[in-house]
Amino acid sequence: MTESDRVRYFQKVSQSPTNPHAPPRQRVFDVAELYEGPAALERESHAAGLALDEKLRQAYFWIVNHAIISPYYDIEYLDGPERSFPVGNSRLTLPSDQSYSSFVLLPLLNFAVRRKCLLIGGPGRGKTASAVLMGVLAGYPVREVRRAIQHGQPQMTISDLLGNPMPSDLIEARSMDQIKISWRKWLGMRVKIIDEYNRIPTRTQSALLTVMGDNYAEIFDQIYECPEAAWYLTANADSAGGTYQVIEALRDRIDIVVKTLHFSSRFLGELMVRIENEIKPEEVVPPDIIFSEAEMDQLYADVLKINVPEPIRRRIEHFASQFEFCDPAGMQLEYKTKDTLRLSAREIVSLPDDGYDHGLHDDLGEQTLNGLSVRALLTLILFCKALAYFRGNSAVGLDDVRQILPFVLHDKLIQNPEARFFSAPENQVYRIDRISWLRRLFDASCQEYERLNLDDSDPIRELSAEFERGLQGVTSEQVGQRLQGIENLLSELLRTPPLSGPVYDDVLRLKYLHQRYTNYLKWLQWRT
Repeated sequence: MTESDRVRYFQKVSQSPTNPHAPPRQRVFDVAELYEGPAALERESHAAGLALDEKLRQAYFWIVNHAIISPYYDIEYLDGPERSFPVGNSRLTLPSDQSYSSFVLLPLLNFAVRRKCLLIGGPGRGKTASAVLMGVLAGYPVREVRRAIQHGQPQMTISDLLGNPMPSDLIEARSMDQIKISWRKWLGMRVKIIDEYNRIPTRTQSALLTVMGDNYAEIFDQIYECPEAAWYLTANADSAGGTYQVIEALRDRIDIVVKTLHFSSRFLGELMVRIENEIKPEEVVPPDIIFSEAEMDQLYADVLKINVPEPIRRRIEHFASQFEFCDPAGMQLEYKTKDTLRLSAREIVSLPDDGYDHGLHDDLGEQTLNGLSVRALLTLILFCKALAYFRGNSAVGLDDVRQILPFVLHDKLIQNPEARFFSAPENQVYRIDRISWLRRLFDASCQEYERLNLDDSDPIRELSAEFERGLQGVTSEQVGQRLQGIENLLSELLRTPPLSGPVYDDVLRLKYLHQRYTNYLKWLQWRT
């Protein structure tokens, strides 16, 4: 086999369509099309044959088949009855629909939505190689991607990370704005890679935080505006422990955590083929799966258009409401939260027992030390959209949420080690396997949602919908009736203590509606 034959073999892209079951995507009508001729229709037809979601899937299958040896299907989908077998204390499920390897898929979804992905795992597991492939997919030459990698090490300074002022300017400049900065080239790239970020000194981490969080770099009052980019950070330890402790704000900027899966010895032959043919996957990426800047921007825009149906959104809301409430943390309703507790530097285990039987052995809220931030929820929704888009669907499904949620919330929900749930022998494995624990939390929340029949019986949703229709033409008498209805519902909800997280959020919503109607009633009285 000649060298060109070897390259062609490794550049083979999966035949389209890669997911034959995906429904056709709905086209959005543009009135400008009425004024365009046959040439525009031909361009549209050509573009339809190169749909970006299909191109993204082709990139995934090329990476799985030829680049990253990851013969795993831990993101599972079913199309009909599942086939499973007992394996120790768990079960092996054979997916009946197209399923994926998280180690390959999630970095690719991060590429599509331009967020921050942390790759964790032992040395030599392919973390940096995966990140480099993302840089090549963005159209950068391999050598440029490698040179742009920021390697964390204890001596890294802010200048090492961002750039240096011109020496002559430092001597001759009469003001700060006269100093020119030689900025590091990686700041302008659309794929940014930080290798072993937990070995960067704390002061330099603060500069990195500014670039990650606010998309600009600053030295000597000089500003460099960075383009939107997909970030890839690597660390060898799950806890991100390294030479330096990672500052909390920097960890909070990470949107999704991906664990490298071990190499299966049954695939050693695949490695031998690469060695014998002197092939490095990042050097033979097929041109057909490389994205231009315009395509990357369009990819992100297409993901944002994916719909989240109301029943799916309500289940996400119900799940999110489970964790923040903490009754003993405050006297006023609004302060009965774990965040109040965190700001006071007290621990949950130090709080007095409220005397109620919460059924804490499997209480979802008791299993965490914190609730979910706005950033975590926004990221969850975005990656749910990205996963549905990747699968060729126009709307997010419940399985999409179930599969992506553990990776987005991996470092966002902190386990409560004193929770009675973890003391049961059959649950102790969840202390280690956070992915399965988070997926179990979501499953339990959805089961409670179904038990309460919240799709068909949700008076808070009905009251909210009534308010959302607007107050135009609503009379004082009608406002009084609505206020009474809210008070009656509050009385019913609070009749039987204790409060749960979802009920706590319902009560806060009702208080909000009561206040809005009260303000409107005051305005009506003033006007008349």
